Amino acid sequence: MKKLACTFIFTVAALHLLDAADATSTTSATSPAQAPVLELKHKSSFMMEETSRNPFWPIGWKPAPTQTTSAATETTGPAISADVFLVSSITVDTGGKFAIINGKAMTEGQVFGLQLGSSTYQITVKAIQDGQVILVRGRDQEIAVPLRRR
Repeated sequence: MKKLACTFIFTVAALHLLDAADATSTTSATSPAQAPVLELKHKSSFMMEETSRNPFWPIGWKPAPTQTTSAATETTGPAISADVFLVSSITVDTGGKFAIINGKAMTEGQVFGLQLGSSTYQITVKAIQDGQVILVRGRDQEIAVPLRRR
C-alpha cells in the first residue's frame, strides 16, 4: 500500500513539473515584441454644453442652485421688522430649545427662507430665549421677536 501511495505522489509531481515546463516554453516563444499593435481609427470623445443636462444624473434630478451672492448683496434691501414673524411657542428645556416661528418648528442655528414680495431673505435662528427669539439676517441685522401670547 505504501508503494502504491509513493508511486502516485511521484507521478503527480512529475506531471506537475512537465506542465510547468510546457507553460514556460510556450510563453517564451511569444515575446512582447511579436505582439500585434492596435491602432485606433476613431478616438471617441464626449463634449457637453454648459447649459445641457448631465446624462449621468438620475431622471428628474436637478442639482441644487449655486449661490452667487456675496456678503454685500445678502444685507442689501430694506430692514426686516419683527412684525413679519410670529413666534407662537417657545420650549426651553435641557434636551434642546425649540420655537414655533411662522407655524414651523425651529431650533437654534437653523436657517430658513423668508419671502417678502418677490425677494427671498435668508434668516438664521441665532438664539431661543425665554420669551423671545433672536433672528439674524445676513451678518449684521439682528431681529428680536417676542413671544406673542393670546
